Amino acid sequence: MEVKIREPMKRHTSFRAGGPADWYAAPETADELAAVCRACRKAGSRFYVIGNGSNLLVSDEGFRGVIISTEKFRKLEAAGKSLKAGAGVLLSKAANEALKAGLSGLEFAAGIPGSVGGAVVMNAGAYGSEMKDVLKSVTVLDSDGNVLTLDTKDLELGYRTSIIPKKGYVVLEALFSLECGNMEEIRQKMDNLAEKRKEKQPLEYPSAGSTFKRPEGYFAGKLIEDAGLRGFSVGGAAVSEKHAGFVINKDNASASDIYRLCEEVKRRVKEYSGVTLEMEVKLLGQFGEEKQ
Repeated sequence: MEVKIREPMKRHTSFRAGGPADWYAAPETADELAAVCRACRKAGSRFYVIGNGSNLLVSDEGFRGVIISTEKFRKLEAAGKSLKAGAGVLLSKAANEALKAGLSGLEFAAGIPGSVGGAVVMNAGAYGSEMKDVLKSVTVLDSDGNVLTLDTKDLELGYRTSIIPKKGYVVLEALFSLECGNMEEIRQKMDNLAEKRKEKQPLEYPSAGSTFKRPEGYFAGKLIEDAGLRGFSVGGAAVSEKHAGFVINKDNASASDIYRLCEEVKRRVKEYSGVTLEMEVKLLGQFGEEKQ
């Protein structure tokens, strides 16, 4: 198993910011993952499981404990109308595998910057579709080291939420139920969505995608823009000029820059519109006076 000491987390997050983790482990099998988790619990060490780090902001001080990555869970195979993907498989790769198999349903996920495991945990979605629309079952590791297979109906999938973190489960792989389709039509849909993303999203900068959850009845980007915050910056972090719902690492931003910018955006939006924004990005480490 690959284990690193004082591993900079900016290498493992899409924000490209964050200090070192005391330990960084990348198990390749469910048994290895279970063994690392058991060792952490026995030693009383904090641990946190990550995928592609695309929805994560680690503090500049880093993480005092063990980061466990599922990046090496890369099994990917299509059979019939199903696609099985390991937790570490990038969504873009899963969508392209579905395309090669002539399977439709995952087109929306092709441009989401994350892994299958993380997408399942947060029920990731885009352009009117979500993981719950195509997910058949998920194989997880529970806190006792048991491997369980859960049907989609048991996952309590909602807007950017699921039962998985509540139960302390770790995603090992997901089974998607898709539909047979025309390869050219599937490719065309993926290309159209990619063009929309390129046109409307700041893909040229490191970010975590949509930084804030969508408040009921509103759009976070519109609220931020209406508060006059398009282009607003703190240090090297900025609200994107292209899409105000994206906070970007514009110029070698620190995690502190990104966090302080997000907090100021929340404060000003609340002051302007009365709406409280909630971050979609998970905070890990020490920010301000709070420890996450």
